[in-house]
Amino acid sequence: MNRAKSEPKNGSMQATVIAEMRRRIISGDVEPGASLSEAALAEEFGVSRTPVREALKQLQTEGLVEIRPRVGTFVTVPSRREITELFEMKELMEGAAARLLAQRGRVPEIDALQRNLREADEAVEQDDRERYAALVQEFHDLLIAGSDNSKLQAHYQVLMNQLAYSRLVNTSLSQPGRVSQSDREHRLVLELIMEKDGDSAERIMREHVRASRRALLVGLPIDGRHEGFGEASS
Repeated sequence: MNRAKSEPKNGSMQATVIAEMRRRIISGDVEPGASLSEAALAEEFGVSRTPVREALKQLQTEGLVEIRPRVGTFVTVPSRREITELFEMKELMEGAAARLLAQRGRVPEIDALQRNLREADEAVEQDDRERYAALVQEFHDLLIAGSDNSKLQAHYQVLMNQLAYSRLVNTSLSQPGRVSQSDREHRLVLELIMEKDGDSAERIMREHVRASRRALLVGLPIDGRHEGFGEASS
């Protein structure tokens, strides 16, 4: 009886640990390559090691941590090749989303994207890169939501988690001229979507993602690891 009562609690705590550790990794609060201690996390969250261990296993399946037997658990540090492959998938998904949204007509996401672009223009004028980076993420999220495809949205969220995109976008935008170029590309994509030109919207969106990837890779250290991202985003 007691065991039956404890299972929902353990499951709830495991979900809490997963959600919070996922947030910390994606946001960059926990640095890539950082060691994660089961004992320390169990103490912090006030639980036994079991829900922490299971949470870390789940985060490993999401590509966010790496569990090395008899060594420890570490926040994943993707290589340049892995980042390139993830961006190739991002390109496919966002291109498809642009096409799908163009086919839907005037839906609420269109109004939200227009508002996003107005705010982005202001951020560019004020040279507020931090604000613009947040608006970039919102633009892409709105595009995916506008596809009205739940499977695409689910796979895209997993991909964004693996990319820890909030850190990468700052590195991409640190390249000279990239902010204003990105803003123009977003505007062109939305214009094509509003014209219901799905073919062109998909093509331009894919070109935009490739341009972002090129800018990102220029800003990465030669070994492709995340060290130095904090400086790039400051």
